[in-house]
Amino acid sequence: MKNTLLLLSLSLLVTFNAKSQACTPQGDQATFGTNDSWIGYVYNNMDLTSYAGYVNEGVAGNPDFDESFGGDDVNYPTNGCPVATSTFSVRYMLNKTIAGGSYQITVGGDDGYRLSLDGGATWQINKWNDQGYTTTTYTATLGGNYNIILDFYENGGQNRVSFQMSPVCMGTENQSIAGTNNIWNAYVYDGTNFNIFKGLVHEGTTNNPAFDESFGGDNVNYNTSSCSVQTETFSVRYRLSKSYVNSTVTFVVGGDDGYRLSIDGGATWIIDNWYDQSFGVSSATRTLNGTYDLVLEYYENGGQNRISFNQLQLATLPITLESFSGIQQGSKAVLNWKISEDSNPDYFELEYSTTGQSFATRAMILADAATTSYDYKDAMSGGKNYYRLKMTDLNGKVTYSKIISLGSVAPLSSGVTLYPTILTGSTLSIVSSTTLKEASVSITDAMGKMVGKKVLGRIESGQAINFIAGNGQLARGIYFVQINDGDNKIDTKRFIVQ
Repeated sequence: MKNTLLLLSLSLLVTFNAKSQACTPQGDQATFGTNDSWIGYVYNNMDLTSYAGYVNEGVAGNPDFDESFGGDDVNYPTNGCPVATSTFSVRYMLNKTIAGGSYQITVGGDDGYRLSLDGGATWQINKWNDQGYTTTTYTATLGGNYNIILDFYENGGQNRVSFQMSPVCMGTENQSIAGTNNIWNAYVYDGTNFNIFKGLVHEGTTNNPAFDESFGGDNVNYNTSSCSVQTETFSVRYRLSKSYVNSTVTFVVGGDDGYRLSIDGGATWIIDNWYDQSFGVSSATRTLNGTYDLVLEYYENGGQNRISFNQLQLATLPITLESFSGIQQGSKAVLNWKISEDSNPDYFELEYSTTGQSFATRAMILADAATTSYDYKDAMSGGKNYYRLKMTDLNGKVTYSKIISLGSVAPLSSGVTLYPTILTGSTLSIVSSTTLKEASVSITDAMGKMVGKKVLGRIESGQAINFIAGNGQLARGIYFVQINDGDNKIDTKRFIVQ
């Protein structure tokens, strides 16, 4: 009995002495780890107070780590005193020299975590709140010596903190250089807002800048000059320097998702559909003369991807003749003609014939930039008098008007006048030089798609007939009106909706 009491007394004494000896935290809470080995200062509280001791993470040559502290609500040992992993915090500190380049740093935590590259002056990642395990990625161009701090706290339940750092592949080209000779320079980026430059590709051919690109598929690796990019969330900036000479051009752009087009280097956008969407197409028409800095921007935000570009230059010449007519006043022929406002004439030659087959120049009339209407009086001979216009534009291209006849002979050819040619409202008018018994009109856009058709019935010679263009809500662009008399095609005219 005495032996039993003695053993119990000794046991209680040892336990009392152990509890009475306070543990001593090691470490100074200020020294940064080196050689990719973090010093983690551990605290027996969530707000980095009540210091318990230090631990180490990372190994020489690799600072990455993923720590779960031995489990939920257990004693986590340190160089000093253990802490209960239900409510505690850690400040990891590392001094690291980083070679120049682009890097991706990913930090995760359950609960709060934050990362600083300047000793805690600013936080590049700041998720200092209770949460299940989440990760945050920070991408930056780095180079030099950094005092890195990673703070973590746990507020009950599961716990985990992780750090990973890796170099990022980036393109090296000058992203401001535009392509030439119809070949686009296409600068590809990771991220939907031109975040990380990955490299250069090209689109278009020397004969045609048009292209239609689907990037090899949905959510695949798309290769560039330097790095590949995942086709799930990425963006591309296409650049092209292109010259136009007195041209009316319709730009047609399509995209899934966002796309926009500029002809002034990105200062303004003539097409702007910068939002998530399925593949759709938009167009814009401009009269151009000179060299233009085309910028086409595109982004993809998940799902299918596609971007397309095309341009349509009018097949008609820069001089658009709206009307050419004449009347006889005594022995004089009074000739009148009108061209569209977007025409670019150099000069006109009034040609004359008595047979309607062989013509000679009667007069030369220089173009006047201040007007679109011209007239000329010519002395007629007896009998047949035929006239036509020979029109030369600023590029030296030549076109001819219809032939009109004054005197005793009817016109050799008939035609239709359409006005206005630049439409700001919704109503068009036509005047036929001959009577049409079963007149009808059909309207197509620059792609050849019919957007309107109307039966007009009988039209007397010289009678003006009004009709609504399409549905009265045509988008901006170039359109064509074909005039028929029954099954016979009479004429085709062009107009522009502004």
